[in-house]
Amino acid sequence: MSVWHVPVDLLARSRFALSPMTDTVAAWRALHRPRGLWQHSWRRPHLAAYQQMLSRRPLLRALLAASFGRHWMADFFTMAPATAAPTFAEELAALAARPDEQIRADLRATRPGPLDDVLAAGGLTDELVFLLDWVWTHTVGPEWPAREQRLRADVVARTAVLSAEGWAGVLPDLAGTMRWLGEGRLLVDDLHEPPLPLDRAEQLVFVPAHTVRGWVLWDQPTRFGMVYPVRGVLADTTSAVPDGLDRMIGPNRAAILRRLATPVSTSHLAALTGLSIGSVGDHLRVLLDAGAVAKRRSGREVLYWRTPLGSAMTGAQPSPPGPARADADSDVVGP
Repeated sequence: MSVWHVPVDLLARSRFALSPMTDTVAAWRALHRPRGLWQHSWRRPHLAAYQQMLSRRPLLRALLAASFGRHWMADFFTMAPATAAPTFAEELAALAARPDEQIRADLRATRPGPLDDVLAAGGLTDELVFLLDWVWTHTVGPEWPAREQRLRADVVARTAVLSAEGWAGVLPDLAGTMRWLGEGRLLVDDLHEPPLPLDRAEQLVFVPAHTVRGWVLWDQPTRFGMVYPVRGVLADTTSAVPDGLDRMIGPNRAAILRRLATPVSTSHLAALTGLSIGSVGDHLRVLLDAGAVAKRRSGREVLYWRTPLGSAMTGAQPSPPGPARADADSDVVGP
């Protein structure tokens, strides 16, 4: 197992952060190696354009082929965000500042041994910048408002758990393999790696992303982080609503109810459904009075989720009992 030794001062400074670049890397991973049904569904309309782009860039194909080890992907894909909410342009500029020789060093660390001859040429950083800018422009960027709403709602839910249970309660909820062992030891994953002291680290962040599995972020020796799966998926679930529910409670109210398998804020629901915040609030009050949803305040947000009655109405499995559960099968792998 991989264990990080986390100084108490670093743990005190640790926080959640959003990273457009991390979500872009997650989208690229879904394009390149999809895992799970929702990633296959999301990938389908983008795949032909992605493959056509790669077919015209042999250097990029060779670079990507060398970017995966048995358990890791190269460190240039796992740079930790420098601030709590950087822009994509800021994070892309940080990658663009990484010289070609550092890219080659990252590849050698990922897959020891000689590199393909084509990778001895220049332009590696430019190819990576092109790739991630392409993925952002063609897939993530157009979806970013909805993605960001989902990511922010997830952080609100996690901070509610943090205030009630501390980091020891939050960490196992982010990934099934992660937990606080005590005495400054953080279990990161189940890989057999030497313990890693974070004595020189200035930052430890936890970053939600649209992914099935998480991974490690780091810019050693100063910045470290963990990516974990955001609650909810991008796949449409409208077909799961039983016939007749729309007629019984109205199509907008049914649409809201089916979105509440995990805790969601009013503003997030408005972004997901296209309804105004006022209209969403009115529908939630009716569902709350009927006992179909429950709510809890977390900071400035109020989160709503389905009760067992609401789940029975939608024909779904019962929702978690509040904003304290993550996908049970989510786990963390190394970068």
